Amino acid sequence: MSCLSPYYNLEERTTYFAKRVVGLCMALSKNEINRPLISQIIRSAGSIGANYREANDSLGDKDFIHRIKIARKECKETLHWLEIVEEANPELVMRMQNLKQEAIELKNILSSIIVKKEKKQ
Repeated sequence: MSCLSPYYNLEERTTYFAKRVVGLCMALSKNEINRPLISQIIRSAGSIGANYREANDSLGDKDFIHRIKIARKECKETLHWLEIVEEANPELVMRMQNLKQEAIELKNILSSIIVKKEKKQ
């Protein structure tokens, strides 16, 4: 990570979030319930940062807003899967709280970016 706090560098923050989700998934038992959940949550958590980075390389404001909206949608999906994983693995409730809070914060940041960018148009 750079010398900037990861909380001010959204590319790094979204990557760090995805890594934390992967770490959680590695701790889950690999049973018939968790396997599909692991697959879904890793995809959606990783997609947040991927779409944010694509937005930063967008060709214009409309493309930027579209990609940020996709990243925000992935935050919502990740939060959904975190809640399902938590239900299936109640022993991890404390660990899940931080991840769920981060998903909410990322969603709120992306929503704020969208509102500000749309006001400029």
